[in-house]
Amino acid sequence: MNIVTTKNKKDERFLRTPTALFDFSKYNKKEIRELIKTMRIMMKQANGVGLSANQIGLNIKVFVAQVNNKFYAAFNPEIEKPSSETITAEEGCLSIPAVYGKVARAARLTLNSYDANGKKIKIKAWNLLARVFQHEMDHLNGKLFIDKATEVQKIVNFKADGK
Repeated sequence: MNIVTTKNKKDERFLRTPTALFDFSKYNKKEIRELIKTMRIMMKQANGVGLSANQIGLNIKVFVAQVNNKFYAAFNPEIEKPSSETITAEEGCLSIPAVYGKVARAARLTLNSYDANGKKIKIKAWNLLARVFQHEMDHLNGKLFIDKATEVQKIVNFKADGK
């Protein structure tokens, strides 16, 4: 599995398509654990703080995130109660390498989701965690950060492998 990028039009169309709900009845616990493990490894290898399932070619509403050494796996997430207060900060994306821009996002929110066992969970998030959740939710809804970004910059001579 590789991270899907916007480098070709077919992949960009896929990333811009809203994902399907995750159906727990179609997967056993081992498959769900493997999915989470794979997504976590891929996110860490790419030095990311979040990764949605469609970024690895899967049409399901699932994302993983890790902020301040706390790991999250969210199935069929929905944002509730985003604050009217926003914070503008620079963002990048594993699916749009070497491009950064400033994005205004809600400073606080509540994420309603399901955990890996299909149990309902609520997570109150603020600052970076709230930003990551919103970025990944955008992915699951077929939106990319560059659609909202201002002051977009592209790093020239960037190579994904660091060489």
